[in-house]
Amino acid sequence: MLKNAMQQCGMIAILRGVLPSEVAAIGMALYAAGFRVIEVPLNSPEPFESIRILRTTLAADCVVGAGTVLTTAMVAEVKNAGGEIIVMPHSDAAVIGAAKRAGMACAPGVATVTEAFAALAAGADVLKMFPAEQLGPNVVKAWRAVIPTNIALVPVGGITPENMATFMAAGASGFGLGSALYKPGMSAEEVSKNAQQFVAAWRALA
Repeated sequence: MLKNAMQQCGMIAILRGVLPSEVAAIGMALYAAGFRVIEVPLNSPEPFESIRILRTTLAADCVVGAGTVLTTAMVAEVKNAGGEIIVMPHSDAAVIGAAKRAGMACAPGVATVTEAFAALAAGADVLKMFPAEQLGPNVVKAWRAVIPTNIALVPVGGITPENMATFMAAGASGFGLGSALYKPGMSAEEVSKNAQQFVAAWRALA
C-alpha cells in the first residue's frame, strides 16, 4: 500500500503540532492537492486522536500514520488509532520489528550507510535520510550507488519546492515535508497553497 501511495505522490506530509480540531480540514486539503501519505508526529497535541480522525476522514488510498515514533509501546498505540505507517527519527531495530509485526509500513531515520543496511535487515520499507540538510545531495548520490534500486531514499529536513530537483537528480525517491508545508496555526487554505506548490514541483520532476 505504501509503495502504491508513493508512486502516486512521493511526498510525505508531516503535520507536527496539528490539533485534532483542525486535522480533518488540513488532511482533506492535502489529499485534494495530491498527497497520499500523511504522518502526525507523536510530539503533537493528542496525536492518536488526530490519526484516528485522518483515518476515518480520508480515502483508503491515503496512508495515515505517525512520526517521531520512539518505542515499541508507541507502535501499538499508533496501530490502535488506525495508523498504517511508522516514521522514526532513528533506526531502532526493535521499533522497526514491532511495526512490521503489527502489519505496518516503516520508515526509520538513517544518517549512515551502516544504519541504512541495518534498518533494511530489520525490515524497513523505505529509508528516511535525516537530516537532509546535513546529508545533502552528494550523500544521496553515494548511497544510491549501493542501496538496492527498489528501496526508496526519502530525504527529510529542509526540503523546499526549489531544492527538490537537486535531490531527485542525485537519486532521491521522495521527500518528507515538514515546516515548509505545514506549521502549527496554519489554516487549511494556507496548507493547500503550500501543498499545491510542492505537488507542482514534484510532477515537474517525476
